Amino acid sequence: MSLDRFYPIFDRAEWLPRMLPLGVKLMQLRIKDQPLDVVRSDIKIAKKLCADYGCELVVNDFWEIAMDEGCDFIHLGQEDMDTADMAAIQKAGIRFGLSTHDETELDRALSYNPEYVALGPVYPTILKKMKWTEQGLDRVTEWKKLVGDTPLVGIGGMSVERAAGVFAAGADIVSVVTDITLNTDPEARLTEWVKATR
Repeated sequence: MSLDRFYPIFDRAEWLPRMLPLGVKLMQLRIKDQPLDVVRSDIKIAKKLCADYGCELVVNDFWEIAMDEGCDFIHLGQEDMDTADMAAIQKAGIRFGLSTHDETELDRALSYNPEYVALGPVYPTILKKMKWTEQGLDRVTEWKKLVGDTPLVGIGGMSVERAAGVFAAGADIVSVVTDITLNTDPEARLTEWVKATR
């Protein structure tokens, strides 16, 4: 199954009734700093809503809860890969995407044959403190040569205005967080994203 080129990330399921009807076909639920019962509840809600709207749900980090709830797609950062049971995930047939920031991480990620590889931050990001500075578009082009047919996700500091350049540099998918969720009109901004990536 080919993945949509537009990959928004939301931190709570409460975003989804507003966003999914506008044409989202691939999204990540990335919940931080919430009790596990809230995480499980949000994953359940997101799974049902995504099924209703024909949207592919990717659960960040919480791979055990995702598996318990019958989700079939997760995303893991490098630190998560240190603690996740990758053999169990693969045996269960769970698809997964992996974050990368340098060549060593990329080699490690590709050894698992992921559904996609994410490179970030392409541009400076306000979302979280990172030890990596912005990777830039040349790095996107370099990564695409290295990953070959594996879909490449560009993430970090994304905006509608930057998306075309990231695609031109070689990304197959662009992932976005704050350009939508911190916008004064998230619905209008998401609609712009859908139009720009279809």
